[in-house]
Amino acid sequence: MQDLRDIIQYHRKLAGLSRIRLAETAGVGKTVIFDIEHGKQTVRLETLLKVLEALNLRLAVAGPIVDQVKESSDA
Repeated sequence: MQDLRDIIQYHRKLAGLSRIRLAETAGVGKTVIFDIEHGKQTVRLETLLKVLEALNLRLAVAGPIVDQVKESSDA
């Protein structure tokens, strides 16, 4: 979770957004951004995805089985 919180904070600052402005843009509560950036582990996935979308970021799932499924569907 620490890497994700660092990525979100970095992109928020790079975009010149305050936590409050990012929360408004993402349509989430103002404490959500603080919680994410401080590593709170109970943030809902739906909420996290809204924040990532507001920052033009995507969450990807990776692993050997995912790769196998992707390769078989590409063939």
